[in-house]
Amino acid sequence: MNPRLAAARALTAVLAGKASLGSSLPPLLDKVEARDRGLAQDLAFGAARWQPRLSLLADKLLEKPLKAGDRDVAALLLVGLYQLLYTRIPAHAAIGETVGCAASLKKPWAKGLLNAVLRAAQRDGAALLLQLEQDPVVRTAHPRWLQKHLKASWPQHWEAICQANNAHPPLILRVNRRLVSRQAYLQELHAAGIAADPCSFSTDGVRLLSAHDVPGLPGFAEGRVSVQDEAAQLAAGLLELAPGQRVLDACCAPGGKTCHLLEHQPGLAGVVALDLEEKRLQRVRENLQRLHLQAQLIAADGRQTKVWWDGQPFQRILLDAPCSATGVIRRHPDIKITRQPADIAALAALQGELLDALWPTLEVGGILLYATCSVLPEENTNNIAAFLGRTADARELPISAPFGLQQPHGRQLLPQLDGHDGFYYARLIKAAADPTPLPGGHRPAQQAAD
Repeated sequence: MNPRLAAARALTAVLAGKASLGSSLPPLLDKVEARDRGLAQDLAFGAARWQPRLSLLADKLLEKPLKAGDRDVAALLLVGLYQLLYTRIPAHAAIGETVGCAASLKKPWAKGLLNAVLRAAQRDGAALLLQLEQDPVVRTAHPRWLQKHLKASWPQHWEAICQANNAHPPLILRVNRRLVSRQAYLQELHAAGIAADPCSFSTDGVRLLSAHDVPGLPGFAEGRVSVQDEAAQLAAGLLELAPGQRVLDACCAPGGKTCHLLEHQPGLAGVVALDLEEKRLQRVRENLQRLHLQAQLIAADGRQTKVWWDGQPFQRILLDAPCSATGVIRRHPDIKITRQPADIAALAALQGELLDALWPTLEVGGILLYATCSVLPEENTNNIAAFLGRTADARELPISAPFGLQQPHGRQLLPQLDGHDGFYYARLIKAAADPTPLPGGHRPAQQAAD
């Protein structure tokens, strides 16, 4: 399959709201020649990354809007515009190859339209974009609702957030401390001619300074290193893990944090890895097997504790709640297309339900770490404020750390160019019914609330 056609077909499913690139693109890549798969992926992700800007440009160039039934033509047009404006592909090749894909759509009329619009973009596209720059949707390449939301939530940071969202994400590794130290692994990378730096905040994190084939990294197959963003690596340290603890990792797929908990504290009594669907647990299982780790995997809705909980309390809970993923847009640019304004309130409600359901499974003195990869306060600090307000035995533990921004509740990490993703953490401890000292040396309940 032509890589441009594969990218357009994957993007069509995204524009129709039927799939993400993560689900629509891989089956199509299997039909593309191996040498062209990287190109197909770049075209799909690049067109999605710049879609808010490219769609407004297309509207200017089209004589009349395309119909809803012609999303495949719209997707192919986005792929063509992306090539002309954001790649080094020669214009004649970008136009000719893209127009040629119209035959596969069984819409012969689209060939002339695509040719005309792409040639107009080649001639006038850059100048038109400059004229449109006054529109923040064009300037930031974010949908209007999200651009406004970010500006309202982060008036001093929103433009930097958008800039980071539009950048290519760095490749961050997590060194398996059970098998090798970070310093030793950095030396191994250096010996292999792979440039890398230690991460600033995660003691297990390594940032590669250039792209590299992950399976070909030293020690990857043996489980000495994994791919995981630095912000996600902070969870293990914030949980204050200790030998003998029983830990719940709720909403665990694809299992990066599950594995890191076990690497971070080998003496844990056990880890229960819970996720909604069995098919999502397959990635968790694969990661555990590669790293030679063990956890109890359960497919169930975390809110339905009567179905999956055995009644034995957990000393630690990690709730990596389903969220808008607005902190990881650079890794999943199709979020700009698939996420809608109404989703935020629905997600916040789901997050609150998960907090309410999991709290009874935590023992007195235990810690629940609430995490999202969102940068929106409704899902983060506001949600924790609401939970604390309705939960008598919940207290917040402060996060004293050099990373992120202190919030009324919890700590917010914003996406950084060449650094960590956007992430949020809040630590909650279950208080005793009386003001006696809590296990682990934490302050009594009343003092912890101050």
